[in-house]
Amino acid sequence: MTHFAKPKLSPSRKRKNIPEGLWTKCPVSGEIVFNKDLEANFMVVPKSGYHFPIGCRERIRSMVDEGSFEEFDAAVKSADPLKFVDSTPYPDRIKRYEKESGLPEAVICGLARVGGIPVSLAVMDFRFCGGAMGAAVGEKITRAIERAIRKKVPCIIVSSSGGARMQEGIFSLMQMAKTSAALGRLAQAGLPYLSILTYPTTGGVTASFATLGDVILAEPGALIGFAGARVIKETTKQTLPPGFQTAEFLLKHGLVDQIVSRLEMRDRLTSLLQVLHTHKYQARKVPTATPFPVAAATSA
Repeated sequence: MTHFAKPKLSPSRKRKNIPEGLWTKCPVSGEIVFNKDLEANFMVVPKSGYHFPIGCRERIRSMVDEGSFEEFDAAVKSADPLKFVDSTPYPDRIKRYEKESGLPEAVICGLARVGGIPVSLAVMDFRFCGGAMGAAVGEKITRAIERAIRKKVPCIIVSSSGGARMQEGIFSLMQMAKTSAALGRLAQAGLPYLSILTYPTTGGVTASFATLGDVILAEPGALIGFAGARVIKETTKQTLPPGFQTAEFLLKHGLVDQIVSRLEMRDRLTSLLQVLHTHKYQARKVPTATPFPVAAATSA
């Protein structure tokens, strides 16, 4: 599956001696960019800064120290607990997603180094079932968080998802609580969690681990929200402000801490990790909660 849209040229500009699929048109500036140059720039248009979608393995290469990524849990894949069938049986859909994306699941997890600092990493990919969070995705992300706790390293999660995986029903929805609980244990251990939101980050992913970061970063122009704009408008019966689900709008209203270009992400992560993880790991001792005083019952 290609990551780019073919530029639309008028008939008068077409040439028979120019092969198709070599150039991409920026939807913002109209700039025509050679695909090899675009790929070398991690799918960011040089002049306009527009961010095209990027695969998870390419994103990992853009973020971590060269050759430092080691993948874990690649064998964790989707099951079919509900024996779900619509127009196509769910297992057949999974096989198609695997073939089209070249991925075993909608998230890739492992250990890596960023600026020399070891981290546990989970990167989602929208090409596999729209990045939907099923039981396998939730399990892999939970394992990535637990690996950070065992290794005593920070955790970084890159979100790109349409939300819950409907073919798995309640098993999918349970992953919201599962991943959030794991992040609670990470926080209790005193380890940093950096969350990166990309286009799109929606649904149950937004409502769980994506927005629980100690620092929340977003790519420029990223679509971030829970429900779709039409659903929100019909539910609230209100006119929605322009661009209310963009990274820029959410930065202005405090949900996002920083907007960072993909080309600057590795350096920004390095700076944040140096600040948040400069001291050696020390497990936090959580004090026992003080019982809430209850007045003695009195007889009437």
